[in-house]
Amino acid sequence: MAERAQITKNGAVLLGDSVACDAFDIRPIRVVTHAHADHLYGLRKSIKCCEKVLMTKATRDLCKTLNNSLKLDEKSVHPLEYDQPLKYGDEKITLLKADHILGASQVLVEDACGIRIAWSGDFRLEGTQAVDCDMLVVEATYGRPSCRRNFEVDVRALLVEMIEKQLRGGAVYVFGYHGKLQEVMKILRDADVQVPFVMPELVYEVTKVCERHGMTLGPISHSADKEGNELLCGNLPCVAFYHMNQRQHVGLHNARICVSGWEFQKPCRQISAREHLIALSDHSDFDGLIEYVRRTHAKQVITDNFRSDGDALAKEISRRLGISAVSMPQSSGQTTL
Repeated sequence: MAERAQITKNGAVLLGDSVACDAFDIRPIRVVTHAHADHLYGLRKSIKCCEKVLMTKATRDLCKTLNNSLKLDEKSVHPLEYDQPLKYGDEKITLLKADHILGASQVLVEDACGIRIAWSGDFRLEGTQAVDCDMLVVEATYGRPSCRRNFEVDVRALLVEMIEKQLRGGAVYVFGYHGKLQEVMKILRDADVQVPFVMPELVYEVTKVCERHGMTLGPISHSADKEGNELLCGNLPCVAFYHMNQRQHVGLHNARICVSGWEFQKPCRQISAREHLIALSDHSDFDGLIEYVRRTHAKQVITDNFRSDGDALAKEISRRLGISAVSMPQSSGQTTL
C-alpha cells in the first residue's frame, strides 16, 4: 500500500493515482488545503497544467486576497464544499473540515478497491474530526515529544483577561500571522470585548473575507482611515492587529502581545517591558498529533518531512502506537514502509 501515498522532494503530498496536495506535481488534480504560503507551492503551474484545482471557497477567497496575482478565476479552479465528494476516474476525493484557519481542509481519497488514503493538512485536534483511513499522511509541525502544551490554564481566557486589563492604558497591539489574528478577534468578540479593532490594509482585507464566510468580528477600522488613525494616534482603547513582520515597527510604546505556537513552557511569558508572548497555536502539539493518528485507525503513516521535521514523529508513532510509520521526503539512511 506504500506506493498509494508519498511526499515528493518538492513537497507535493500524493494520494492515490490522481491527487497532488499543497505543491505542484504532474497529476490531474491539485488540492490546496488552506491559504498559508507553505501549502501553495507551484500553484500558478497547477492552475495552468492541472485539470482541476480543488479548494474550499474560503481558501480561494483568502488566496485571492493574500496574493492577487494568482489567477483563481480560471476554469481549472474548482471550489469544493466540505463533505461533498468529487469523482475522478475510479477515485473519489473529499475535503473534510480541519480546525486551523478559515477554509482549512483534510483530504480523503477513496479508490475503486475501497482503500481510504488521507492527508491531514495542518490542524488542531480540538476542532478536527480525524479521518478514518487505511493510510495517513500527517503534518509534523510539533512532532517532537518536547512540543507539549500541558498548561493548567485556559490560554484563551488568559488572553482575554490580559487584553481587557491592558485596554485601561489605551491601545493594545496584537502581532501574529494571517488566520491566527482573526482567531484572536473572534476570541475577544466571543468574550464580549466590544472595543474597536484597528488594522492595516492586508489584515483588514483578510478580516473582511473572514466576515463574508461567517465570522462576526466587527466593528473594524482601517488604520489609515480617519477613525482608525484617531484611535491609534489618540491612544484610545482599541485593539490593533498587525502581522508579525511589523512587530519591530509599530506600537513600540504601547502594551503588546505576540501570539505564537512555539511556546511550550508557559501559557504567557513576558519578553520585554511592554510585551508578552501568549502560547496560542493553530496546530496540534505532540500529544494532539499522536492522538489524531490513533483516532484515524490508519495501518500505515507518512509524516511530513518537507514542511517540518517528520523523522521524530514517525519514530514516536511506531514506538507508541505500533503502527508502521516513515517520514517523507526521506532522510539519508531512512528505511521505507
